[in-house]
Amino acid sequence: MPKDLSRRRVGIAGTGAVASGYAAFLASNGHDVALWSPRGGPALGGKTDGTLIAVGMLEAECRPELAASAAELCEFSDVLIIALPAFGHKMVMDALAPYVRTGQPVIISSQSAFGALYLGDLLTARGIEAPVIAWSTTALTAKAAGPGKVNIGSVRARVDICTLPEAASEEGLGICRKLFGDRFLVCDGLLAVALSNVNAQNHLGIALCNLTRMEKGETWNQVDNMTPMIARLLEALDRERLAIAHSLGLKVRSVHEHFHLSYHVPESPDLSEMFAGMQRRGLGGNGPVTPDSRYVTEDVPYGIVPIVALGDLAGCPAALHGSGLDIFCALYGRDFRRECDLLEALDFSRFTLTELAAAGRRGTTRAPQPGRA
Repeated sequence: MPKDLSRRRVGIAGTGAVASGYAAFLASNGHDVALWSPRGGPALGGKTDGTLIAVGMLEAECRPELAASAAELCEFSDVLIIALPAFGHKMVMDALAPYVRTGQPVIISSQSAFGALYLGDLLTARGIEAPVIAWSTTALTAKAAGPGKVNIGSVRARVDICTLPEAASEEGLGICRKLFGDRFLVCDGLLAVALSNVNAQNHLGIALCNLTRMEKGETWNQVDNMTPMIARLLEALDRERLAIAHSLGLKVRSVHEHFHLSYHVPESPDLSEMFAGMQRRGLGGNGPVTPDSRYVTEDVPYGIVPIVALGDLAGCPAALHGSGLDIFCALYGRDFRRECDLLEALDFSRFTLTELAAAGRRGTTRAPQPGRA
C-alpha cells in the first residue's frame, strides 16, 4: 500500500445518503472519490452533470466519478468503502472480491452480521491479503435532501473499529484517521465491534412503538416521539447487549454514550433527558413513513438476529431482543430469522464461541495455514 495517504483515491460502493455524505466529506478534505452502485445510477438519483451537494453539518459541492462496474471501482481505488444497507453487503462483497488487490484496504461501514468474515473468506480463497476494516456504525448520519443533494445531520465523535487480521490493526486505524480524522477507537476484535452497534436495538424500540405512524404514512418527529417509556425500553435492550459483552469479557459503550458521541448532547443516566436535549436542539429529523423501512427490514434480520444468535452462543440469552424479533415476524408475516444471507452463507450455527472469536481475529473462518496465525 502507498505510504502517503495525504491524497487518496477512495472508491465507495453505494450511492445512497451515507455514501454520498462520505463522498462530500472526503472530497472536501482533498481526496479523489468514485461511487459505484450495483444497480447503476448517480448519487441520490443525481443531477445530470454529476454534481453532489452537501448541506447541514458540512457545506460542500463535489463531482465524484461514477464507476461503471465493481472491477472499475477497484481499479480506481487505493481504499474501498462499502456503504450501503446491510441487505446489499453480500451482493457487493461478491462483486468486489474478485478484483480486490493484495494490500488494498476495504472499510465496511458499518459491519453487520459478521460480514467482515464473509469478505475475509472470499479474499482468502483467492490468496489475497488485504486489511478488512470493520466499523461499528457510520462515521456520519445523512439523509437525502433532493436529487444530488445530501443533508449531513451529524459527524460522530467516536466510531469503534477493528481490522482483520488483527496484526493489521495499526495500519487500519491510520487509514481511517487519514481519511476521516481522529474519531476512531480500536475495539477488542470483531465480537466487540459486533456488540458495539446500537442502531438495531434503538430502531427496534422506536419502530415497534411507532409502527402505526409508519403504517399510516404519517409525518412524525422521531425525537419528539422517543418518549420516557420508549427510552426505558431502549435502556432495557441496552442492558441485554451489555450483559452479552460482559459475559465475553468485552467492554463496549452504552446507549447513553452512543447518543452523547453521535449527537453531542450531554450524557445522562436518564436516556429520556438526552432525548429532550436533542429535541430542544432540533436534532433527529422525522421518523420512517412506511413499514418498509430499514429500521425493520434491515435492522431486524441483520442487527437483531445476530445479537440473539450471539447471546445464545455466549450462554447469555437476549430475551427482550428475541421477543421483539418474534413480534416483528408476526406483524410482518415473515420470518426475519431466515432473511440474513450473511449468517446463512457463513453457516453461523456451526461455530463454537471459541472458533468465532478466533476467526474474528484471524479475519477468516478458514483454518489457518501451517506456520501462520
